[in-house]
Amino acid sequence: MFRLRKTIVLVFCISFLSLGSSAQKKVLDHTVYDSWQSIGERKISSDGVWIMYGIDVQEGDGTLVLLKKDSSFQQSFSRGFGASFTEDNRYLVFKIRAPFADTRDAKIKKKKPEDFPKDSLGIYDILTGELEKIAGVLSYKIPEKADGLLAYHLAKKMVDTARTAAKKDSTTRTADTAKKQIPVILEHVPDKKQKRKMSATGEQDQSIGDLLGADNLIDAAPIQEGTQLVVRKLLDKKVYTLDLISEYMWSVNGKLLLLESTASKTNKQVKPMVLIWRSIEDRFDTLMVGANDVRSFAIDQDGYQVSFLAERDSSFNSLQKFYKLWYWKNGDKEARVLADKFSTGMNINWTVSEHYAPFFSKSGNRLFLGTAPIKPIRDTSLIELDLVKLDIWHYKDDHLQPYQLRTVEQEKKRSYLAYADLASGKLIQLADLDVPQVMVSSEGDGSIFLGISDKENRIAMQWTGGTRKDVFKLEAATGKRKLIVKGLDGNAQLSPQGRYIYWYDMQLKHYFVHLNDQNLNISKGVGVNLYDEENDMPMHPSPYGVMRWHQGDEAVYVYDRFDIWKLDPTVKTTPVNITGGLGRKNKISYRYLSTDEEERFLVSGQQLVLRSFDHQRKFAGFSTMKLSEGAVVEHLQSGPFVLGTLTKAKKADAYIYTREHFSSSPNIYFTENLVSAKKLSSLNPQQSSYNWMTAELFTWKAYNGKTATGIVYKPENFQDGKKYPMIAYFYEKFSDGLYNYLAPAPTPSRLNIPFFVSRGYVVFVPDIHYQEGYPGKSAFDYVVSGTRALVKRGWADSTKLGIQGQSWGGYQLAHIITRTTLFSAAWAGAPVANMTSAYGGIRWESGMNRQFQYEKTQSRIGATLWEKPQLYFENSPLFHLPKVKTPLVIMANDADGAVPWYQGIEMFTAMRRLNQKVWMLNYNGEAHNLVERKNRKDIQIREQQFFDWLLKGEKPAVWLTKGVPAVEKGSNWGLDIDLEN
Repeated sequence: MFRLRKTIVLVFCISFLSLGSSAQKKVLDHTVYDSWQSIGERKISSDGVWIMYGIDVQEGDGTLVLLKKDSSFQQSFSRGFGASFTEDNRYLVFKIRAPFADTRDAKIKKKKPEDFPKDSLGIYDILTGELEKIAGVLSYKIPEKADGLLAYHLAKKMVDTARTAAKKDSTTRTADTAKKQIPVILEHVPDKKQKRKMSATGEQDQSIGDLLGADNLIDAAPIQEGTQLVVRKLLDKKVYTLDLISEYMWSVNGKLLLLESTASKTNKQVKPMVLIWRSIEDRFDTLMVGANDVRSFAIDQDGYQVSFLAERDSSFNSLQKFYKLWYWKNGDKEARVLADKFSTGMNINWTVSEHYAPFFSKSGNRLFLGTAPIKPIRDTSLIELDLVKLDIWHYKDDHLQPYQLRTVEQEKKRSYLAYADLASGKLIQLADLDVPQVMVSSEGDGSIFLGISDKENRIAMQWTGGTRKDVFKLEAATGKRKLIVKGLDGNAQLSPQGRYIYWYDMQLKHYFVHLNDQNLNISKGVGVNLYDEENDMPMHPSPYGVMRWHQGDEAVYVYDRFDIWKLDPTVKTTPVNITGGLGRKNKISYRYLSTDEEERFLVSGQQLVLRSFDHQRKFAGFSTMKLSEGAVVEHLQSGPFVLGTLTKAKKADAYIYTREHFSSSPNIYFTENLVSAKKLSSLNPQQSSYNWMTAELFTWKAYNGKTATGIVYKPENFQDGKKYPMIAYFYEKFSDGLYNYLAPAPTPSRLNIPFFVSRGYVVFVPDIHYQEGYPGKSAFDYVVSGTRALVKRGWADSTKLGIQGQSWGGYQLAHIITRTTLFSAAWAGAPVANMTSAYGGIRWESGMNRQFQYEKTQSRIGATLWEKPQLYFENSPLFHLPKVKTPLVIMANDADGAVPWYQGIEMFTAMRRLNQKVWMLNYNGEAHNLVERKNRKDIQIREQQFFDWLLKGEKPAVWLTKGVPAVEKGSNWGLDIDLEN
């Protein structure tokens, strides 16, 4: 690491000297990354008064900020994260992350996970300004719709510490606890003397042992499984502590806290239990005693019904475990079994699946669960040493073996939906092996459900990338099904109330509903395309999508490229463009922003908030319109910026969102009318001291005669008349992101645009439009024509042109340099060099075959290898490498799950044989895009060294001139500058 730091400094020094000492602003270097800030989590209180947001840094400790909407109050919490307002807006509850330096030190010392520094919990009283910190908290939960209730789980070591301290002064209550079969509970109501004192920094003066007291102890031995749960009533200061708790869950309304406790390792009389705490009555009830495993809690909307899965086989070491569905409702003495493998309605040789979490319908009348075939018992008499390790590929398999192996755990846990009718107790099986996917309507209470199966269509996924679907209508009451669409190329859905099954047919390019045993085309009266008008892949274009349904399933709203259409599912009325064609007329897209998490449909007269995007100017904005006849779109704000997620207060017209520009990082804004907004944060003030960048749209004529568009990034201190070194970076289309903020960061392999621009480069990002069968030529037409247009414009030096691309961009780059000598330096990440060898390969990350990519999607050949072999040959850089004159760096990682790294090897070995300048970087164990931050930092340094050498005339690094022999791996990274060259 010393060598790496020394090299960075040397690189900086040389680069600074080359840029001149008279520059007014600094240039970005590799030391700026870690502290560069971004907005993380953000929330607004339900009354719209308080805003919370996180300030994240790329590496290190972040900050949680709480402030009032008028900025009259602000409080920061170092390392805070995972924050929530209580329903009454009185408290902010959040986790406090262990210091980054401490965690890093623990990793360096290779400590055990249990010895790593633990997170803490912060409880901030907004009314009094008091902050309480509790060390060693694993998790916390507050009810969604209840005031002042909190539960949190303590880390085992914190509980042990408390026990040790308490044991010195007190006697445990083991005997009483064993008789009651309830975890010992201590009710703690602090008086004035007991009230915790807070230091100036907000830290607790009291120890954890003092906080928990001694009377809650079952035994003095360390807890091996469950640990201690603390339940708080924040307003009246009541505290309850429960030992041996392994899982907990609040009802939405906070009436119930459902708990699982484990057995004691030292007191055999203390058995596992499921119990509830009634928050209003301050009462604990036991629902079940004794189980080997309890999981998957469920509580209904009203907090009156509870369900969970439990396995209670007395032969604990049995090779097969059979779970049962347990159920309790208010008034029952204890939970009872609702479903198991013997239940009427359960398929023969099927059982309750432990891998599916039960849930109640909204009304609470139905309890949904997963079922699955009973798995065969594995023969444990076989010796591992003698087992044959073999995968058998069969031509009749639904999926290729690699895909099966990638999804094997998922398949082992596959569950099939069923439900118990709580009035009759009947078990209704909905899904099975033939129709494995079932969707419910009306939040589980509908009369019609939807079944989907791709069973007969899976083999074709090898070359299509997806599967056609058979669509079924299910009677919810009986589970009976009827086939309504065969082999659909698209996705079927249910309307919110379940009156209609609907879908978009990608082949027919229209929306349909199933009504009265008929499939009706409900969009045939729309006079414009409802599918992607810019699709240039050899596949059916995708639709722009559904916005929402109207209340009562009266209508469905869908998008075209710009506007919103209202479709009648009964086809009695013609489609209506509710935005009046304003979007298409002005080339502005309107998209609905739902600000209510519980919204399921739209209602007449509702005020809709729309996000707008001006495709010509690339402006973003907010608009609004009433959902009523004759309503018009009202533009509230629009401008040269990017607007982030809009979040609304639950009970007030108050919103927060982020806004960004290529010259300013995203910041939090507050508004009550979506017209004017108050800026609440100011991130990255240090940016003003660096030479930043500007961005502008650039248009030119491509070689195919069409008008082309791209983005040109120029240094802030750009001078007209001066020619700059330029790097072209591309993938497909980026111009809609003209105003996106690009933070200087060590990227996974893409070009670090602000870094290079700050250091005196122009970066050109062209949009590419493709001709089917000729992806390489298409990239050449746009990238090279655009580069030459920039040279002609006088911004780029024709002798100092670079090119960079990753993945699909890497392929296009490799093809381009076989057709032109325009570029002096090229850097390709994970390129495909040979389409003929890549065509039949495997994308190991997903296990899918690569044929679909070439025939239907991104590679855009549009035919099989044997139908049009000449296209595969023409588009493969490997067969044209003798023409390459451009020095090339290839990144090809040996754990790449998207592009096999042998593609990089094929290109490297061929160019090496041709005596061309080529290097290959293989980051061991790394993926398609670099994951490890250390590797991301490393590649940024190497990329700078490479382009600075060939485009700026800087001294090269040793790895470029001499390489790094394998015998020096791990001791020499070759980053030192070779002063001899």
